[in-house]
Amino acid sequence: MFVGKKLLVISMLSFLVVFWIAGCSGPKGETGSSVKDAAGKEPATYTIADATGDWGFPAPYTHYQRGPGYIRMSFIFDTLVWKDKNGFTGALAEKWQYLKEENAYLFNLRKDVKWHDGKKFTAQDVLFTFQYVKKHPYAWVDTSIVKDVTAPDDYSVKVYLGKPYAPFLANVAGTLPILPEHIYKDVDNPGSWKDIKAATGTGPYKLVDYNQEHGTYLYEAYEDYYLGKPKVDKIRFIKVSEQMTPAALLDGTANAGTVPPEMVDRFKDQGFTVLPSGHDWNAKLMFNHTQEPFATKKFRQAIAYAINRGKLVEISQRGHALAGSPGLLPPDNPWYSPDIENYDYNPERSRELFEELGYHFKDGLLQKDGKPLTLELLITSRFSRDAELIKLDLEKVGIKVVVRSLEAKTVDSKIKDWDFQMAISGHGGLGGDPEIFKKMVLDNSFNSARYQENERLTALLLKQIAAMNNEERKEMLAEIQRIYAEELPTLTLYYPNWYWAHDGKLDLYYTPQGVASGIPIPLNKLSFVK
Repeated sequence: MFVGKKLLVISMLSFLVVFWIAGCSGPKGETGSSVKDAAGKEPATYTIADATGDWGFPAPYTHYQRGPGYIRMSFIFDTLVWKDKNGFTGALAEKWQYLKEENAYLFNLRKDVKWHDGKKFTAQDVLFTFQYVKKHPYAWVDTSIVKDVTAPDDYSVKVYLGKPYAPFLANVAGTLPILPEHIYKDVDNPGSWKDIKAATGTGPYKLVDYNQEHGTYLYEAYEDYYLGKPKVDKIRFIKVSEQMTPAALLDGTANAGTVPPEMVDRFKDQGFTVLPSGHDWNAKLMFNHTQEPFATKKFRQAIAYAINRGKLVEISQRGHALAGSPGLLPPDNPWYSPDIENYDYNPERSRELFEELGYHFKDGLLQKDGKPLTLELLITSRFSRDAELIKLDLEKVGIKVVVRSLEAKTVDSKIKDWDFQMAISGHGGLGGDPEIFKKMVLDNSFNSARYQENERLTALLLKQIAAMNNEERKEMLAEIQRIYAEELPTLTLYYPNWYWAHDGKLDLYYTPQGVASGIPIPLNKLSFVK
């Protein structure tokens, strides 16, 4: 087994070196799918390399509930508003306004929109969508804030809110995919309906092929798109490992994909455009606080003092990350507050807290009631280096750690079912509206801590989203971060620096505040349209 893995690594490295030395093609060579035609038109097919591959069937209720799954769906379905590199812009609604006296949003819809099957889009589809998601909740958008929706005419929609709600444009109007009533009205099981008709949207691309086994997607341009025919005829998502993505970019097999930080300068030298990410994604240590010993706050704090987050950045991330803040938000976030307990690496303080909890040191291990303290850490392979370092840190204070590596969707499922003790997971959205705090603390997703043990924290999380004044909201968020860091329902380990390289055929960019509700991926569909 070891020999086989070793040979595989050598083979992959050799492959990379061969392509590297050859200089291959890439943007300078103009080969493969990245070729422009003789008239200098945009590429007929644009190929995106992705290490995971399958993110679910790209319809609203069947895409996998992580950012890449939403992105794949967003090429097919539109929302009322969207974001480009300059902020909010019209989508199905060409204009909108907030009516403070009525606590309502009035949307003026486009009149030139057709569904992919040729049917006209009207306000009735928007009304239907809000009604449908109340009956069939959509995991990405909570519409409980919506009190009523009316349609004054075929191209106007008025959305009344139950109370002031600051994130409405970003997290509802800008994230909720609008559904075709004529198709979904008879669908009672949208979560399992994967017929091609389920992928009938108004978006710039139509689904041609989805292969779950191979993790591939193929889209073709929708010629009647209301913003004009997209610039690229076809988009392909192909599954390529992180190790092989650089070679795929260099030989023109792919137009865009992630590259390791160490190769950024080389890709720039080869003429690629390299996009650095912000710190809107975090890797965090999840605690099963519904069970002892993690139900005790002091135990979680003792674990935090024992883990050297700076070392994780230095070794695991090779310096290409920011150390995690126990308050969840990164230091370069406009809502960040530094007035929190930081749990700087302090194994002595960790042991003190364990002793206060009744543990004592014996035979090199912390013990209580005659039993050594043994904990299980659940990970996916991408976090193996983090797990090794955390295991070493916890062993230094006397904790035996069993690391268990599983496939990503299995880890998500176990976290959702509370079938774990500690797990390393991660999510984006930190750069979007700070409602992300509520989602990651109170909501019921596998990304969320699902922590309601502190009444003050819960109350503030619900109150801050109704604050329409930013200064008032910032004060509440500072207090939220302080309490969150004290309670430690999870511990952010680091915020990685990610780099996307592309061949410059399209103007890819990281959307300010993230795509939709805050997805930090440089695949905004508008890059393919205008």
